[in-house]
Amino acid sequence: MSDNVLELKNLSKSFAKNKVLNSIDLTVKKGTVMGLMGENGAGKSTMMKCLFGIYAKDEGQIFLDGKPIDFKNPKEALENGVAMVHQELNQCLDRSVTDNLFLGRYPTRFGVIDEQKMFQESSKLFASLNMSVNPNTIMRTMSVSQRQMVEIAKAVSYNAKIIVLDEPTSSLTEPEVNKLFSIIRTLKEKGVAFVYISHKMDEIFHICDEVSVLRDGNMVYTSAIKETAMDKLISAMVGRSLDKRFPDVDNTPGADYLEIRNLSTKYEPHLEDISFKVKKGEIFGLYGLVGAGRSELLESIFGIRTIATGEIILDGRKLRFKSPKDAMDYNFALVTEERKLNGMFGKSSIEFNTTITNLDSYKTAGILSSKKMKDAANREIKRMHTKCVSADELITSLSGGNQQKVIIGKWLEREPDVFLLDEPTRGIDVGAKYEIYQLIIQMAKEGKTIIVVSSEMPEILGITNRIGVMSNHKLAGIVDTKDTDQEALLRLSNKYL
Repeated sequence: MSDNVLELKNLSKSFAKNKVLNSIDLTVKKGTVMGLMGENGAGKSTMMKCLFGIYAKDEGQIFLDGKPIDFKNPKEALENGVAMVHQELNQCLDRSVTDNLFLGRYPTRFGVIDEQKMFQESSKLFASLNMSVNPNTIMRTMSVSQRQMVEIAKAVSYNAKIIVLDEPTSSLTEPEVNKLFSIIRTLKEKGVAFVYISHKMDEIFHICDEVSVLRDGNMVYTSAIKETAMDKLISAMVGRSLDKRFPDVDNTPGADYLEIRNLSTKYEPHLEDISFKVKKGEIFGLYGLVGAGRSELLESIFGIRTIATGEIILDGRKLRFKSPKDAMDYNFALVTEERKLNGMFGKSSIEFNTTITNLDSYKTAGILSSKKMKDAANREIKRMHTKCVSADELITSLSGGNQQKVIIGKWLEREPDVFLLDEPTRGIDVGAKYEIYQLIIQMAKEGKTIIVVSSEMPEILGITNRIGVMSNHKLAGIVDTKDTDQEALLRLSNKYL
């Protein structure tokens, strides 16, 4: 009997004239982890959605345990032992953890939902995975990382033969990543197989047994992980070798331009007495563990969160933003961490999402000009190298990384003086990351003041001039990037824990 749990043979898929997958072959063995890499738009998520019954394949065959399958929907896939944890979480946020785990398969007793059984089985599941989660917790009250771990537990609860993890660590802390890897190893020993989609090279080498690379809808590389190297993977992904992961940070910061003085926030989580200055043309990094208050700090500066005490001073002028519109009027821009939740209009086109923050500039004689709006969208598609058919496409038809490019392009249209970037390369491939790094450095060279939040330590060390480290909603310290290292950042991030 074959030890192959999943086989894709000659799999193809097109959207209109755009061929997204071209005769793909992939084999995943029982009890192994297959790493799947590729640039944004290469076809990774499309391939998995064909497996999962979200998309209907055009050509080819899919085999599960040697038997041909053709799932019509995700429910059918789950019931047959194929589970998928999506990068963008789709959960019922106003329901409990237990409700989310049992959605669509509530156990009943005498015709009534058996809530006691649900609670017991949820508790047993989390205990088996060594997770400390209260099954009665409402999802909305949990952090993104906690919700991610619940979704992973849900996949396990289906007794899946194969679990697809799409960028599973994009919101996880280092301890949570280690916990996830421990869960994966435990399930591997029980014969469960994984497809692990990630842009993080270190993780691929750490947890995967094999790795495959998609480029422009073609499978261009497959190898045992012990027989490959990072430069081979990068070359396979981008079609060229990248000499280094980060461009030269060759901007020259000027005088102090933005000052945050004794800032504290009104509502939980409370930021406490935060003060720092950022120079004109400087790239100022914010590092810290998930939940340290980095996103809350950016939201407070941008007028989303209410400031209790403290001041925002721009070029010597004291400001108090009551809303994001106030911040935008002073040429502030914010790229949020969760693009699907609050960064874009999912049911609208690339053109709409590109122009929505800057409508006044596209008017002729007081009337919106379709030509100006289309020209703006095409300008940003070109500048950001966004992979799409046209500006009329729905933004949700793009890969996550290309959606992020549209969002950044939207703000570039406003030519901001202060650019706040919260995890700007989350879920983005190595080639696109490099382009965004170049863009950030170029903006700084043009005199723009940039604050960038990142959970990836090599990134925060690779593209900044200075780094402020948050710990438990306080600023633990500020370091010059060229004079610091990962150990110093970790030490500061634990200062107030």
